[in-house]
Amino acid sequence: MTALLGKREFRHFFLADIISGFGVGLTTVGANWYVLQVTHSNRLVGLYLTVNVLAGFLMAPLAGILTDRLSRKSVILWTFLGRALPMLVIMLVIGKSGFSLWSMAILASITGAGWITYMAASRSYVQAILPVALLGTANAFIEISLQVGMFAAGAVAGLILSYTGFATVLLISSALLLIAAGLIATIPKHESVVPSKTADSQQTGFMAGIRYIGSQRLVFSLGMLSILPLIVTQLFNVSAPDYVVTILKANSVVYGLTDMSYGIGGLVAGLITGFLIAKVAERRLISYLFGLATLGLLVLTLTRLIPLTLICTFSLGLSNSVLRVVINTVLMKRVASEYMGRTTAVWNGTAQLIEGGASTLLGVVNDTWGANIGFLVMAMIMLIGVVWSAKVLSKARISR
Repeated sequence: MTALLGKREFRHFFLADIISGFGVGLTTVGANWYVLQVTHSNRLVGLYLTVNVLAGFLMAPLAGILTDRLSRKSVILWTFLGRALPMLVIMLVIGKSGFSLWSMAILASITGAGWITYMAASRSYVQAILPVALLGTANAFIEISLQVGMFAAGAVAGLILSYTGFATVLLISSALLLIAAGLIATIPKHESVVPSKTADSQQTGFMAGIRYIGSQRLVFSLGMLSILPLIVTQLFNVSAPDYVVTILKANSVVYGLTDMSYGIGGLVAGLITGFLIAKVAERRLISYLFGLATLGLLVLTLTRLIPLTLICTFSLGLSNSVLRVVINTVLMKRVASEYMGRTTAVWNGTAQLIEGGASTLLGVVNDTWGANIGFLVMAMIMLIGVVWSAKVLSKARISR
């Protein structure tokens, strides 16, 4: 831990990740509730998220190429500025004219494209600046920073929406992204970009990244498993607002607490993942966590109790977060550095594509049969992870 936080490059990145994660969490929680509150339509909540993930999917090829060709520090910096500045304009529009589908569509687009680019650049940046021995601890720290930001945002967003409004959420989110950009700007230009021997060749093309993934069977399997928690997290965002309103009969404060409990689970995951990896074989740990997530989602399908809901969302946040840490660590160890940006972008882009259609479809399902059915759909997705990890990874040689 001391060796990791003693590195200025990682320390400043870590702080920026926490601060920006809080801003992103505020926007995510706030936008979902705001759309449902104004329109009373799960379909439009799903549509908002569909625009968000489709923007990320369309941005994924460019994000991977930029990450592998340019300074990852610079790409991270511009992902912050590229979201903060347009959000300030949208805040002024909403503050003056009120709710607008066009404004929300633009917000969904810039946040989706910015997030997918940030994920590719930030994970590649960590791989570039740290030795292999520190990658597991670094990924745990990254998960902690993400979840600290997210669960704090879940608690605060509900209060802000109750007493002020969504424009205030956008103002705070923009300010936090600008602070994160300032931290990144102070990092010395130390990390390397693509090796010069490949920088001008076809190896830096996006299709080369896809061919690389296709040639690595374990990377392919781990990548497919890695997108399942991402899909479920997005679908959780679709179902949670209406679940709180129609199933739990509660308000935005309870919705914020529900999101916060998910984030606390993620925070705990970051603290205990190192211990879990040391004690349990990684392939078994992946299977166990998919099983825990499946169980929690099945309980959410049946429960009507707020305390039990908070426990289940905590377990979902815990399992999803440990899965991300373990799978990302194994991928960082297995993927060549010159392909890391494109590999991350491919898997995140694939997840975004699936999420795009699934979000809208789940909104319709929730409107027709109830928000609890959405959690049953998510349970089935995580059950695929249980079966896949048990069958495929048992044949692979993954270290403890």
